[in-house]
Amino acid sequence: MAQITLQNLAHSYLPNPKGEDDYALKQLDHDWTDGEAYALLGGSGCGKTTLLNIISGLIRPSRGRILFDGRDVTDAPTAQRNIAQVFQFPVVYDTLTVRDNLAFPLRNRGLPAAQVAQRVQAVARMLGLEEMLPRRARGLTADAKQKISLGRGMVRQDVNAILFDEPLTVIDPHMKWELRTQLKALHREFGHTMIYVTHDQTEALTFASRVVVMHEGRVVQIGTPQELFERPAHTFVGYFIGSPGMNLLPARVEGDRAHIDESGTIALGRGYGGLGGRIEIGVRPEFARLSAHEGLPVVIRRIEDVGRHRIVRADLGGRPINIVASEDEPIGPDMTRVVFDPAHVGVYADGWRVEGSPR
Repeated sequence: MAQITLQNLAHSYLPNPKGEDDYALKQLDHDWTDGEAYALLGGSGCGKTTLLNIISGLIRPSRGRILFDGRDVTDAPTAQRNIAQVFQFPVVYDTLTVRDNLAFPLRNRGLPAAQVAQRVQAVARMLGLEEMLPRRARGLTADAKQKISLGRGMVRQDVNAILFDEPLTVIDPHMKWELRTQLKALHREFGHTMIYVTHDQTEALTFASRVVVMHEGRVVQIGTPQELFERPAHTFVGYFIGSPGMNLLPARVEGDRAHIDESGTIALGRGYGGLGGRIEIGVRPEFARLSAHEGLPVVIRRIEDVGRHRIVRADLGGRPINIVASEDEPIGPDMTRVVFDPAHVGVYADGWRVEGSPR
């Protein structure tokens, strides 16, 4: 295992990039803590796979350095970085048994047969592959083959890191939760540094202890799932994480008050001054509630019951907003106003969170 350090890292697929817009990966400085489980989360084309391939050595960055435990590996080929990589589609040897597929990386390194057998058995048990060990891989389902790929990535104990590039894409939806749970258990047991690329927020938030959110080639926030939910550093984080995502409303902010067009004024939990650019307030639907007497006027369009709670779809000043209401919370015909919890209202200038000062 290793601490992975990215220094002044940036990458462009153009031979002579002129400006920031020409970079698929904008400048990044970060230390990936040894033994941590990370997720790279973002939409298609945001730079997740580019960053993963730079770490693995499949791509040399246009700028900057990659260090493993302080050793510069920027020009080192993949084989010398001592990493394991699991790809989107399963890579298995069809003519070999499941046992031999799992054992292949260990035998390649000349480990004693008893140690190979012990390690293969442990990983097979964690992935539910024990009964399949004697079977040839040919003819197994895509789910089973991807389990083998995952197992081959996990079987080595000496790797610096294990990189996963959307490994559950081909997995049956009913199996995904189980495999994510198994990956977390494998991480707790073996302690590898893991970096997991996905566009699925559920995968990222349930797998990783820290999530790296990417947008348009830039890392916009790195944090725990709770931090990303409660204090999004960028409006994209607020929109992308959560179901439904964060409500965003253009506003004029003066001190500890936000003026929402003609709808009215709300209190903020902090004070702000001298803001410039495009100003918005952001509040999660979970921190909004309907009221009959206080708050801003809304028009309720519909109410969706999703089991554990209800989602109220409404308009505020002609803009759509969402409100999460508990199952037992009464919603009467007179409840035509919305109240935001001041402690959970964020202020954003040109997309970035502004912290403000205590009132």
